This record gives sequence, C-alpha cells and structure tokens, in this order.
Amino acid sequence: MRIAFFVNSIETETPGYTTTALALAAVQRGHSVVYVEPGDFILRPNDDLAVSVTALPDAAYKTSGKLHAALQAAAKQKKTVAMSDIDILFLRNDPSLDGAGRPWAANAGIMFGRLAAERGTIVVNDPGGLAQAQSKLYLQSFPEAVRPASLISRSIAEIRAFIDKQPKGCIVKPLQGSGGKNVFHIAKPTDSNLNQIFEAASGDGYLIAQVYLPEAKAGDVRLFLMNGLPLVRDGKYAAFRRVPAKGDVRSNIHAAGTARKVKVTATMLGIAEMVRPKLIGDGMFLVGLDIVGDKLLEINVFTPGGLTRLADMYTTDFAASVIAALEEKQTLRQAYGKAMTNSRLATL
Repeated sequence: MRIAFFVNSIETETPGYTTTALALAAVQRGHSVVYVEPGDFILRPNDDLAVSVTALPDAAYKTSGKLHAALQAAAKQKKTVAMSDIDILFLRNDPSLDGAGRPWAANAGIMFGRLAAERGTIVVNDPGGLAQAQSKLYLQSFPEAVRPASLISRSIAEIRAFIDKQPKGCIVKPLQGSGGKNVFHIAKPTDSNLNQIFEAASGDGYLIAQVYLPEAKAGDVRLFLMNGLPLVRDGKYAAFRRVPAKGDVRSNIHAAGTARKVKVTATMLGIAEMVRPKLIGDGMFLVGLDIVGDKLLEINVFTPGGLTRLADMYTTDFAASVIAALEEKQTLRQAYGKAMTNSRLATL
C-alpha cells in the first residue's frame, strides 16, 4: 500500500510530529510512504490527476529521527506519479499556518483531496468534512450540552456585553487559528487592557468569546478518536493532560504547556459518544478532542498531535493502530470499489 502524507512543508516537519510517527508505523508495517506539499498537485487537460511526491527511501527505520533525516535528504529529489498510484492520501496540514503568507496553499489539500477521492484514492480525513471545519465555528455544530456558552462576533460592543454576563470571566481568541496564538483570559469586564486584547485578537478576523471554565487551571485533556471511537490499544486510551505553563491560560504544547498521563473518565467518554454521530457523518477518521471538565473546548480535525508523546508515556504504539485501520479501509475499497463513498469509508 502506498500512503501519501499531505503536510504544510516537509522542511518544517520534525521527528516528534505525529505525522512522523504515523509514517514510521506505516514503513514498519511494510508500506511505501511519500510526502506531498500544497504546490505538488497537477490536474492535466485530459482530467488526469497527478502529484509530485517526496518518496521516503525503502529502509528498515527503527526511530523517527532516522526516518526524518532520510525524508529531509529525499526532499531534494521529487518525482511525479499518477494519483491512481496513491492508495491513501492522509491530509495532515494546518490551513491556519498558510492563511496569511500563502493563502493559495491553505485550501489545497481540501480542493485536490476531493479530486483524489473522486478518482478512487482513500482520503482521510474526508475533504468534504474538513471544508466544514476550517475554523472554530465547527464546534458550534455539535450539541450545546458538550460545549461552553460562546459568542462569535467582530462587534466589540457585543463581546463586552457577553463578558459582562460572565461572573467567572471569558476566554477570547480568534475564530481562525491554532497553536494557542492570541488566546486571552479576561477575568472581569473592567480589565484595563481589554481594548488591547480586542485589537490583538481581532486582527485575525472574527473573535470567539467563550465562558471561562475554572477547571482549565489544571489544563485540558486531549483524547484521540479514530473512526468515531476513542483510540485504544493494549487497554490504554490515547489521551493525555496538557498542563499550561505558570501564568498562562493556554495548554498547547507549542505554548510551553506540558503533557502528563491522565485517567479517562466516564464524563470524557460521554462527550466522545455525544460527538461521535456528527464526526462519523463528516468522515472524520482521526481527531483530537480537547476537553475541560464536562465541556469540549475544541475539536482538532486537521493535525491532531501527541501520538509520539503518548507512545513514550504509555509505551504503546498508537500510530500502529491508525495504520492498521487504514489497511482495513484499503481492503474495503478493493472489495466495494467506488460503490462506497469516501466519507463513509473514512470512518468505517
């Protein structure tokens, strides 16, 4: 099986990324791995879809570091292949990273992923579902019971009025974006730097004001779901707590948060069960739920990260389970052909 990983940039990939862990698991299970970047797709006049790929050299990689080094060396020599030669296209880019500097690249995975799916390549997560999830507005389409009260607006007056009604304070952040950028905790409406916060956050477009959950002081829990269900291997859940740095409200690892083991509770599993129907309907194969208390703060459907960290924590190769699930999808594709839609196959 040939698996293509679509990323923002091969150059910025690291040995610790979840994509690297997935690539390593794929190679160790006997599959061919290639990487694809936003500018690599080619749609020819006869409607054939091709793609320029960086092929990972065949080798018995034992560590992510060795694989990453081989990938960086191979990136200098790309080759063009027909999309029909790609069995699985795994979309693992973060559109928000390209939104400002390379706006043409932000939607490339979704646009060409749709074309690839139409031609028989299995594409995960389903590009049609990802198109709905390009901002934090996606969370609002899930049941009200599992998400904190939120206001989405560019009106400072509306946001101030919302904050006035929240005795526990609010979190204000851009509707677009990731990695904890421009996320602010407003303890009370009289905060003296409120105008500066609005100015900084609104530069990225719409704002979302979200009721502050006091439980967030202990961090949030990243729980992985695969095929709509919690990812479990060897009796262990793919989940960890992200603890914010002292004085910071953000739990993101990129924002100096730290990762710790966590016990998955019935409350967390209940949230997962509540969101499962829509995730399955949207063809979301692998996602990360960010949970605080009994609420869901975010759903990461583009680049849920942490599998490498989880492997170290629990000495469990969750990435191997993900690749095994892709193998099952390929078996179903061969049996059913195009009679089964990509979005359905993505979560079987």
